[in-house]
Amino acid sequence: MYITFHKCFIVVLHAFVVVARQDRRNVLFIVADDLRTSLGCYGDVTVKSPNIDQLASKSHVFLNAFAQQAVCAPSRTSMLTSRRPDTTRLYDFKSYWRVHSGNYTTLPQHFKLQGYVTMSVGKVFHPGIASNHTDDYPYSWSIPAYHPSSFRFEKEKMCKGEDGRLHANLLCAVNVTEQPGGTLPDMESGDEAVRLLKTQASDGNPFFLAVGFHKPHIPFRIPQEYLRLYPIEQMTLAPDPNVPIHLPPVAYNPWTDIRKRDDVQKLNISFPYGPVPKDFQLRIRQHYYAAVSYLDAQVGRLLSALDTLGLAQSTIVVFTSDHGWSLGEHGEWAKYSNFDVATRVPLIFYVPEPPASYSVLKESTFPFVDVFSPSEVIFKTDQVVKNVVELVAIFPTVSYLAGLKTPPPCPGISFKEELCTEGRNLAHEFKPKKTKNNEEAVSFSQYPRPADTPQENSDLPDLKDIKVMGYSLRTYDYRFTLWLGFDPKTYQVNVSDVHSGELYMLVDDPGEDNNVYDDFEQHSMMMIRTKMKNMPPTVSVQTRMKLQLLYLTAGMKINAREAR
Repeated sequence: MYITFHKCFIVVLHAFVVVARQDRRNVLFIVADDLRTSLGCYGDVTVKSPNIDQLASKSHVFLNAFAQQAVCAPSRTSMLTSRRPDTTRLYDFKSYWRVHSGNYTTLPQHFKLQGYVTMSVGKVFHPGIASNHTDDYPYSWSIPAYHPSSFRFEKEKMCKGEDGRLHANLLCAVNVTEQPGGTLPDMESGDEAVRLLKTQASDGNPFFLAVGFHKPHIPFRIPQEYLRLYPIEQMTLAPDPNVPIHLPPVAYNPWTDIRKRDDVQKLNISFPYGPVPKDFQLRIRQHYYAAVSYLDAQVGRLLSALDTLGLAQSTIVVFTSDHGWSLGEHGEWAKYSNFDVATRVPLIFYVPEPPASYSVLKESTFPFVDVFSPSEVIFKTDQVVKNVVELVAIFPTVSYLAGLKTPPPCPGISFKEELCTEGRNLAHEFKPKKTKNNEEAVSFSQYPRPADTPQENSDLPDLKDIKVMGYSLRTYDYRFTLWLGFDPKTYQVNVSDVHSGELYMLVDDPGEDNNVYDDFEQHSMMMIRTKMKNMPPTVSVQTRMKLQLLYLTAGMKINAREAR
């Protein structure tokens, strides 16, 4: 009788633990590096990304999500603190926000303070000064962050050239068995992430596991077999490979990091606008897409492990990227701009439904899909959100989905506020609504420049060298950018010092190739600038730009009616 009672007690206790775990969902936070929306689930017909597409088919997919600055450290710090770059005051890689601006609570720190085991694998925070050389440990993480040992070879001469010698190339497809340790960084990160999942599955404590994969960041040091997925004769150039005629010089990024690679230096491309030879453009695009498929395989391996360990029904999965990457659009490569191709990112939330019964065996949620085999995975979901959203929204959204208290909205000046958000909770947009898009939804991005014309340091100027800040407002119909004078000593922007402007009508110009900002009469622009100048100094740049866009587009609508 005692044995029967004891067994019953154990069963009830186990059920209690499982229910408790369901009440406190785990989080698997996956962030890619330099991944634009070149995924099947985002409408790209060239790429092969079956595992991410499978995740998207069972998730809420935001089609128009944007980073707050298109470069690694500022974007990641902004995303993980839910503060904009003007609040973190990080525009380069050379300061730590807790010292430089404010002691802001991070997303993983928020979970850690609520009793979660928080773990970091790979590139989550930007390593180095920007995260205090510790990936913000011990504030954000329960254990020191893991970095793959093979990553140190990424900047060394590891790419075999036609001469048989090793080079520091941009294009670097390799035989993995010939690499140090017979592995690559994202393979190592995947192994460590799976090991941690196994540990947490047996421990039973709620966890927040962040996994940062390094690809498709350059160099394209990837397994050479992935190139077979993209025969060079089937690759195409960007639809708009030329520098737009009306693009302000300050807006152009001269892709300096690409130029420094050994194989690119051999091309003798003129600075700053000299085009990459077309045959090499095709090879860059081929290698980028191959890197995406390689990334997809690592994501698939991780999700399959989550599923096999029985964690898929108790774990929220977030998949995103720090920013996008230009693939020849506007004659540009890499990130470092305010264009859609550089700021738009995938944003996917998988939220498991509570199982009706814990004894019922369900079919696999995330079976691994081999990208080299014929796949029947087709992206199909009715949980697509077209509204414009921002990466600063991830913090409050994930907190809400996990059942934690969401950070309050930040006040206008929030340097002394440790926990608040400059984003909005997106969970309320998960429920099916009317198909009409929210025209008032906006995203703000920004990018610094050292001068009005392209310089050697235009892509990544140090704080002390920033003279102009490009603030960019993105709505469903428009992209509106103002390049304004900026003082790096005071971090102040001069809203009256307008260096250049950009306005793109996305309905007719989705590639952002035709800047119509200068089409407006000078008299109209002067009136608008006067209105902006007369506003109180406490009015934010974002509010000023929203109002200015309303004035501009209202005038356009009136002119259109008069023309009819």
